[in-house]
Amino acid sequence: MTLMSLLLLVILFLVFFIYFSGLNPQDITIYYLPDHEFTYSVAIVVVVCVLAGLILGYSAHVYSVLAHLARHWKHDRQEKKAREVAAIYREGVGRLLSGDIKKAHALLQKALDRDPLRVETYIALANVRLQEGEAQEGVNLLLKAKNLEPKSLEVLFKLASAYEESRQDEEALQTYQSILSIESNNRKALRSLRDLHLRNERWQQALEMQKRILKVGPGSNRIEEEKKMLLSLRYEVARITLSEGKTEEARAVFQEISQQAPEFTPALVSLGDALVADNRQEEAARVWQEGYKSLGKSIFLSRLEDLYMDAEDPASLLTFYRNALVEKSDDLMLRLFFGKFCLRLEMVDEALEQLETVESSGIEFPQLHLLLAEAHRRRRRTEEAIKEYKKALGVNNRLPLGYVCESCGERLDEWQSRCQECGTWGSYSLADRHTIRNARPLEVREIHHGQREAWNEE
Repeated sequence: MTLMSLLLLVILFLVFFIYFSGLNPQDITIYYLPDHEFTYSVAIVVVVCVLAGLILGYSAHVYSVLAHLARHWKHDRQEKKAREVAAIYREGVGRLLSGDIKKAHALLQKALDRDPLRVETYIALANVRLQEGEAQEGVNLLLKAKNLEPKSLEVLFKLASAYEESRQDEEALQTYQSILSIESNNRKALRSLRDLHLRNERWQQALEMQKRILKVGPGSNRIEEEKKMLLSLRYEVARITLSEGKTEEARAVFQEISQQAPEFTPALVSLGDALVADNRQEEAARVWQEGYKSLGKSIFLSRLEDLYMDAEDPASLLTFYRNALVEKSDDLMLRLFFGKFCLRLEMVDEALEQLETVESSGIEFPQLHLLLAEAHRRRRRTEEAIKEYKKALGVNNRLPLGYVCESCGERLDEWQSRCQECGTWGSYSLADRHTIRNARPLEVREIHHGQREAWNEE
């Protein structure tokens, strides 16, 4: 506002005051306390009230403007700080993804010091601590993030994962349960909780989780896999039931699983075990015989051999082998176990016949040569037995001792500079090298001339 405008307003105000005072020459008395008053003309009172209103209004306006400026200044500072912290955070995450753990740690710690309420910084710094091998420090950071956002699924999943890495399974279990209390149908939490129970062999709890997973709906691409998992867990629960002596209850479950999944070998094996526990050996034998015919798994032949030998009835198993070979003469697995059984019964000639038939097919594995060696030994064919023992042990004229990768345990006959299994260089060394290096030769005290006679006299 210019000076001339201000003077004009003052002149207009004075003209208005004189005019209003001439129209209202009366005085007015105002009491502000019981015994206190003041008396002024109406014009003065009105003008004072108007001026007071203007002053109050202008003061309120000034206060509003100043408050707005203060808020805007504070907001700008917060935004600037947030941008700076975000830039430091992004650089720290970039260093973390690049593998520069030390630099990432320093940057993320700086971002956290600047803004201790930023949850994602706690998560990123926890990842750094976990990669540094400081699992408990990572857990502590995630617990602070949880205090800031107790219902953040990201924080809770990271915390549960950190607990699992540090082998704190009970804490991980409670964290997954916290997630389910927030979102009861969370598939990832249900599967993780199931896997946690699996790792600790809590089969009943894992089964309950698996039922919930199927109830929620695992997705069309995983439904068959989850159904197979349900059968497997039902089997494990039934197996525990069998070990507790509840044979009838366990047998019913094994039968149901075998009907639903005929290719599930463990159910048929354990069904036979349950029948044996109930002294129903003939039924168990039929289950295992049919199991081998349909699935061709060697465990059924092993179970049959133990069953008939315990019952002192080898003739029945011999009959089964001979009849089965009539039906399927090219079954080399059957011939191998038949030969092994004949060898156990000292039927060496028939054992050799079956084992040599297997060998003539061109397959090579240590167990076959071991059985052949034992058969030749029992026929006192020393040279043939030694030859087969060498094949079983992988021994040749070079007498190789073999090498083992110290990182992953991969074994090789010839030394290599790099392990193809785990990709480590210079890790192959002599098998059992540490056992040899740590051992010490027996200390033998030297006996000098004349001491031997004295020792003998003692």
